[in-house]
Amino acid sequence: MKRELSLSSPSPLYAQVERDIRRKIKDGKLKPGDQIGSYSELSKEYSVSIITVKKAVSNLINKGDVFTRVGKGIYVAEPSREKLDLSKHKSIGLVLQDLNHPYFSMVVHGIEERAYELGYNILISNSSNRIEKEESQIEHFRNLGVDGLVIASLSLQYKATDYIRKVHEEGFPYVMVSYIHDPEYWYVGTNQELGGYLAAQHLIKVGYKSIGYLHAGRGNILSEIRKNGYYRALTEYDVPYDSKFIFYLDEEHPASVADRFKLGYDFGRKWKSIEKKPEALFVYTDLVALGLQKALLEEGVSIPDDVGIVGFDDIVMAAYANIPLTTVHQPAQKTGRMSVDIIQKRIDGIDVGNRTILNPTLVVRDSCGASKRAPLSGSLSREEVAP
Repeated sequence: MKRELSLSSPSPLYAQVERDIRRKIKDGKLKPGDQIGSYSELSKEYSVSIITVKKAVSNLINKGDVFTRVGKGIYVAEPSREKLDLSKHKSIGLVLQDLNHPYFSMVVHGIEERAYELGYNILISNSSNRIEKEESQIEHFRNLGVDGLVIASLSLQYKATDYIRKVHEEGFPYVMVSYIHDPEYWYVGTNQELGGYLAAQHLIKVGYKSIGYLHAGRGNILSEIRKNGYYRALTEYDVPYDSKFIFYLDEEHPASVADRFKLGYDFGRKWKSIEKKPEALFVYTDLVALGLQKALLEEGVSIPDDVGIVGFDDIVMAAYANIPLTTVHQPAQKTGRMSVDIIQKRIDGIDVGNRTILNPTLVVRDSCGASKRAPLSGSLSREEVAP
């Protein structure tokens, strides 16, 4: 039986789901030890997304109202417990910056798959883009007794925060799945410089003579690393580099998926007013590229005839855009699975090195013009990787 939530209520849907489950526990309709269903079953019951259910359940777990058993579902906790007793259950805490972020949702899927195979419970928290909440969630999970932590930090400095530094110095098993520039900290992720190289290399091979880069903003290290790859490709193929073709969005703190999309959209609305424009653009992330594409199409700009576009991430939405987006694929699910393997090895005292770097690939769709323009040399496959 589906339960109707109030769309007019100022409370978000996840809070309404959380409140309804807690009310049923308080009223005795759900008793300690009762199974309340899986994420999928609760999603159908409340007619909301699985992400909404996960956020509600995560809050209930953090407050000690429920706990999860891998592959078996969600259960009501004993009311006398001040915190969950995880001493008899293998568990990993997952600290995310934004449950709605399409890239990290794919990482989470890989984490959950591998955790189930290895017999781990996964506790998920959402830091809601607040650094102080991120630190409190790390502390909370450690107090609960988790065996390890997977962290996607929201710090745009891409270096270890004081709290992550503390966790590292104590030798607690953890791994970062968001980019961190400090080489001594434990991280699994994509070769970002190679990704930028692949994007620019492809546009060059398609036949573009001038290629720009839509940069996250001055001081954004991750975006700068992708730019380094872009610059290397231009240099190797003798394509002129023009600093006027580097467009800085100067984002300070993109707090949500919608914010990133809007950054690209706002830039796209200004495109026609730019006096000197490149023939193609490499955009530092798909969310910005999709916002850019929407604005350009509204402005009557043809993609890829007027401008070719390549994004970065290969989020699900990229394939279903009005002009399917050519993009650099980050192996998100593999990253998630490997993060669990790394945690397991660190728990077992096995040294796996500080950084595990996976190679990206290029996914060719319609936004780059590969099917319309003559390639520089040879034919272009669906995926290509530079040596």
